[in-house]
Amino acid sequence: MTMHLVGPYMTTTNYKKKKQKQRTKAQQAAFEQQHREYNKSMKRIHAHDQMMTLEEYDLYVRGQYKPKVKKTESKPYTPAQSSSYRETKHYPSFGDGVGVATKKESQRYTGDLIVGIATMHKSNAVPVMRGTDQAKDIAAMRR
Repeated sequence: MTMHLVGPYMTTTNYKKKKQKQRTKAQQAAFEQQHREYNKSMKRIHAHDQMMTLEEYDLYVRGQYKPKVKKTESKPYTPAQSSSYRETKHYPSFGDGVGVATKKESQRYTGDLIVGIATMHKSNAVPVMRGTDQAKDIAAMRR
């Protein structure tokens, strides 16, 4: 059996909203007790701004509650200029700001001991010195 592409009509997501069931009198009494306990616990931890009315608590339990956002005015911070405030002096750096070190000369071989560079197995570069049989040995080496 092969797998086939299934159209958008086949989905595991249900788009229908379920209607909220009415609470019985016993359930409503238990719900009101939970509401009182919630407000009591908020008072206990000094979170008076999180206390809710019964309608707000109902939305909160159902996951539909959106808390009210308090608008606060913020002012930009300005440091206090007091007599104890210390002004830091500016000390210019030495040179043009790039640095004071000189550039190092690149290294170059100026002698005549090394004749050249030979390549051994796996692209290994090896220097070949004058007056030795290294060049013959490298040429006769097994590959």
